[in-house]
Amino acid sequence: MKSFKECEKTAMFELGDEERERIRGRFEEVVAGFSVIDSFDTDGAEPLVSVLDLNNVMRDDVAVKVVSRDELLENAPEQNDGYFQVPAAIN
Repeated sequence: MKSFKECEKTAMFELGDEERERIRGRFEEVVAGFSVIDSFDTDGAEPLVSVLDLNNVMRDDVAVKVVSRDELLENAPEQNDGYFQVPAAIN
């Protein structure tokens, strides 16, 4: 695993001494957390895509025309060329 100094060079950071020490502390905490994960025996473990034991439960994506454009625009306070017209959001 790379040291903080090596990571700093790789990322091309230019940090001040105070900021470097603050970030180094957080970096070391993260590395310590990963070292706990590294200690787990994962030999023979199957890789997972999901932690849930489910198959694809989604329905087929079938396009169904429910309401026509004209029916939708009947309720629009303002429309322009077959589209809803709304006030400008940016001046």
